[in-house]
Amino acid sequence: MARKVIYSMMVSLDGYIAGTDGTPDWGIVDEPIHRFAGDMFAELAMSVYGRRVYEAMSYWDTAEDDPDLQDFMRDFAGLYTAHPKVVASTTLDAVGPNARLLRGGGVEEVARLKAEDGGPIGLAGATLAASLIPAGLVDEYRPIIHPCAIGGGTPYLPAGVELAKLELLETRTFPAGHVYLRYRDPNAR
Repeated sequence: MARKVIYSMMVSLDGYIAGTDGTPDWGIVDEPIHRFAGDMFAELAMSVYGRRVYEAMSYWDTAEDDPDLQDFMRDFAGLYTAHPKVVASTTLDAVGPNARLLRGGGVEEVARLKAEDGGPIGLAGATLAASLIPAGLVDEYRPIIHPCAIGGGTPYLPAGVELAKLELLETRTFPAGHVYLRYRDPNAR
């Protein structure tokens, strides 16, 4: 049975995963959102990252060394460092612990990984997603909408993407105003 590819990112209300300066530091990540994201992350057998998201997430490789780190963040750091990762990049020379560098062919590599037995594959990164979505490789979309608008930046979905009617599987709201949406693409291959 083929594995699912799940595209999940923190998204502003106006649809962006990073601001105009390329950073994702606009998000409102409180403890409930952090724990929920950690629970979703723990479901995954592995993740495929685009370079920018991987570089932003590399903080977690050493976060456990911070004596002031809150327990819920320490829990996530442990999950992250133990989690197998593939990083799609043409500019990085090396990647951190438990990660493998993919120089190109993201569509081919994700199709190969998806055909293998195993648990779900996480996908993070808009540029990478922009190549995988038209190839029909994304099974689920799981944005966590933040209660803010940032006015521009890197969109969650690439311009011009057309997805057939997605099937809503789940919604969830959080105390600070976040909304989690889980959609299945019935046309993914």
